[in-house]
Amino acid sequence: MSDSLHTPEALHSAPGHEPDASLRPARAKGEPRFPDGPMPDPAGSHFERRIRSFQPRRSRVTAGQADALQRLWPAWGLDIDGRQVLDLGRLFGNDRPVVLEIGFGMGEATAQMAAADPATNVLAVDVHTPGQGNLLNLAEQQGLTNIRVGNGDAIILLREMLAPDALDGLRVFFPDPWPKKRHHKRRLIQPEFLNLAATRLRPGAVLHCATDWEPYAEQMLEVLTAHPDFENTQADGGFAPRPQFRPLTRFEGQGLDKGHVVNDLLFRRVPQRDEPTAGA
Repeated sequence: MSDSLHTPEALHSAPGHEPDASLRPARAKGEPRFPDGPMPDPAGSHFERRIRSFQPRRSRVTAGQADALQRLWPAWGLDIDGRQVLDLGRLFGNDRPVVLEIGFGMGEATAQMAAADPATNVLAVDVHTPGQGNLLNLAEQQGLTNIRVGNGDAIILLREMLAPDALDGLRVFFPDPWPKKRHHKRRLIQPEFLNLAATRLRPGAVLHCATDWEPYAEQMLEVLTAHPDFENTQADGGFAPRPQFRPLTRFEGQGLDKGHVVNDLLFRRVPQRDEPTAGA
């Protein structure tokens, strides 16, 4: 495997370099925002439209984030177009275990967890462009070669681009709670999602969810407990204390200051009768 898959070829700017955004030429109409960066809609119309469990956020991209997207995306980025099954060993340049993280915000917690566990690869997926750029920046600054950043719909990634038993873990931290009752169908943690996730998680892999929206936490617990492919790692069948390996994020800290209750759920993928157990 060439080192170019681990280290971007055009590292002409020092980590933390903030080029002056005003010096960049204006984009022509129809020109991509980041020609060498993430695509605006990688899957396009190739797949049926479904109820989206996420809401794309169009916030300001800083000059540093834009610079990271341009320089680092060709080596560390992945557009989720649904057109191929990924070779995760090739994507990361090694055969280490891979954990999928769906929704990483600005990426601070993702980077901390990747730094604390360099023997595990993290495929982090989000649709938030500033967060994608920020995570790429963090990975470069900290020398984290075990992070790849995915852009697009995680459902398409799971369904079209990952092989069975490809994942050694799945993280869903603070997903959109869609608090209005008419929007509950948009929540990610539903039986249909668990059916799909179970096919991509190897037996013994852990699905780790966290939320500060208590009604959603209760729904997560109910749905996961009822699913035959998952079992609660907690003997009492309830929520788990926050594991030390999950960092306390700034967003979470703000919620705790306001009196929010954060619940973690850790459920293990169990083998079915016709599946071999790990190591068998």
